[in-house]
Amino acid sequence: MIVGSEITSIRSARVKAARQLARRSARQRSRLFLAEGPQAVREALARPGRAVTELFVTASGGSRYEEIAADAAADGVPVHAVSGEVMAELAQTVTPQGLLAVCRFVDLPLEKIFSEGTPRLVVLLANVRDPGNAGTVLRTADAAGADAVVFSDASVDPYNGKCVRASAGSLFHLPVVVGTPLGEAASALREAGIRVLAADGGARRELDELDAAGGLRRPTAWLFGNEAWGLPSDLLVLADEAIAVPIYGRAESLNLSAAAAVCLYASARAQGARRAARAGDSAAAG
Repeated sequence: MIVGSEITSIRSARVKAARQLARRSARQRSRLFLAEGPQAVREALARPGRAVTELFVTASGGSRYEEIAADAAADGVPVHAVSGEVMAELAQTVTPQGLLAVCRFVDLPLEKIFSEGTPRLVVLLANVRDPGNAGTVLRTADAAGADAVVFSDASVDPYNGKCVRASAGSLFHLPVVVGTPLGEAASALREAGIRVLAADGGARRELDELDAAGGLRRPTAWLFGNEAWGLPSDLLVLADEAIAVPIYGRAESLNLSAAAAVCLYASARAQGARRAARAGDSAAAG
């Protein structure tokens, strides 16, 4: 259900309040952020606990994504019709798709990721500054079946618009921890019986060797560093072991998101094989 008449002025108090969420300080103050486009809005609406507080829709967006707007209204979310000019003011993309939601923060305290048992696969982001890379790693972690992603206190804000878009809705799928000091996170994971592995191109041991030895089958937290300078020595010491992704060709290295994909899928495959073996043993015993 559309609330009120179409908002056509960029000076509208409601528009101004939403527009302020482009700034990190405003997001942190209100614990609200913007999710733009049908994929992000759809996943935000599907998240339990009503993450969406209000939805802005243009005439064309409402026509193309009528079901999404209807689902929002049915869930009690105020839906505001806005002009194309207003949507252009709110959106952070060159060509807005006509849907933009204001959402509540979805992050959890670190201890919450242990509430349902020991996580099998966790991502630790250390000093990751590029929001596009961070969002892509978040999306990859979701696809690989990770149990949580931890953004250290020195990493980018996961509610940055570019990060939200790059996550393609995955921000709403899995537990996300924000602002925890890296040392504290690594210690808590290790105490829970989770091995911390640092992805480091200069490491002596390679991923294939570790995988062949069965080292990826146990609960693992992958530590990924900054896009430009990787993991300095003071962060590498927080890991149980440093592991290099092998380079078979002539490329100097892999970028952050590619390296994360290789590591996470290797762990997911190894842990999946272990789960399958256990299931087979249980079936045989039965």
